[in-house]
Amino acid sequence: MKTLYLDLFSGISGDMFVGALLDVGLDFPHLSAELQKLHLDDYHLHVGRAKRAQIEGTKFDVHLGHHGHPHSHGHEHEHEHEHTHEHARNYQDIKQLILQSGISAWARDKAIAVFNRLAAAEGKIHGVPAEKVHFHEVGAVDSIIDIVGACIGLEFLGKPRVLASQPVDGTGWIDCAHGRFPIPAPATLEILAARGVPLTQCEQPHEMITPTGAALLAEFVEQFGPMRNFTPVRIGFGLGSRDIPKYPNVLRAIMGETSAALEHDWETDSIAVLETNLDDVNPELLGHFMEAAMAAGALDVSYAPLQMKKNRPGFLLTVLCAVAQADLFSELILRETSAFGVRRSLAERRKLRREFQMVTTPFGDVSVKIGKLDGKVLQAAPEFESCRKLSEKQQLPLKQIYDAAMTAWNNAP
Repeated sequence: MKTLYLDLFSGISGDMFVGALLDVGLDFPHLSAELQKLHLDDYHLHVGRAKRAQIEGTKFDVHLGHHGHPHSHGHEHEHEHEHTHEHARNYQDIKQLILQSGISAWARDKAIAVFNRLAAAEGKIHGVPAEKVHFHEVGAVDSIIDIVGACIGLEFLGKPRVLASQPVDGTGWIDCAHGRFPIPAPATLEILAARGVPLTQCEQPHEMITPTGAALLAEFVEQFGPMRNFTPVRIGFGLGSRDIPKYPNVLRAIMGETSAALEHDWETDSIAVLETNLDDVNPELLGHFMEAAMAAGALDVSYAPLQMKKNRPGFLLTVLCAVAQADLFSELILRETSAFGVRRSLAERRKLRREFQMVTTPFGDVSVKIGKLDGKVLQAAPEFESCRKLSEKQQLPLKQIYDAAMTAWNNAP
């Protein structure tokens, strides 16, 4: 499957993203011609080859006016929420501008969706409706060109699936229209938080992810993480505005193919696996531990027989839990068992998409859990608690209720 992977080691801005798309095959005359359909005046585009820390790539700039300046990371922080600026466009104006343009329906819809993420974040920060969020003229033109240009570019490149590494932002402060704010910039943080994107900070003392960059990530990236089953075909670099010694201020974009293994619609997540070997623990304490761990939110607790050193029979205790709760359950194991240490690892899971359906049996209704992959039912099992309650209510064997539920499911139209 055609895939675009974004390597975010130096962050992302709108102009870096468009530059990266140009570097992997977006045709500049096509981009320029499509952007003219917006009927925006008093700007021109500049595309050139340059280097950042000896890495050569494409620099994309929007120049305002006939002798205007190229935009940089800072300008898009001139978004305003007040209602009195003569040279400003609000989100509703920009939305209408895009809707009335002659660009494709796909690019139009995606551009509005990206702008909506920007406006929603700004509106939340400033306490105004998203439609009334104002953008200074410089920030508005930059954002429109970058966002619409990004959508035009993705469509030109075949609407690839977009994946990315985990976003990394810098530290320090950014000067916005409303004063100095710590990095990540307020809008950047709001946009990533609304999508639930994991974020890491590094020691670079400047902004690496702009609000426009964050909105593009939130809208287009399906998964964040390292490359998996990915075959690179073409590699490009979109250059940022800074030239940092020994540190390439570039967005690396890699066009390639992902294997069919990634095309299933199964659910994926990561969990913590905690293990310890026990050869001197009272089984009654293990029973108590399992109850305590499950009550505290463990995903699963299991024991397996183990032959240990000195010919001692023992147990392998395994606890599955959310990654964020690994410390909590490690402590619980150390406090409640005879363990002197706990092994920890992260494991990826692939899970069938789950649905629940009610089936009618001669004894009453029972909930059945269904597991689907790519739209097809692979597993179906009556829910234990649903069967148990009906069993108690009707004073019938649990197995009879379970079998009746499976029969009802199998005979359902």
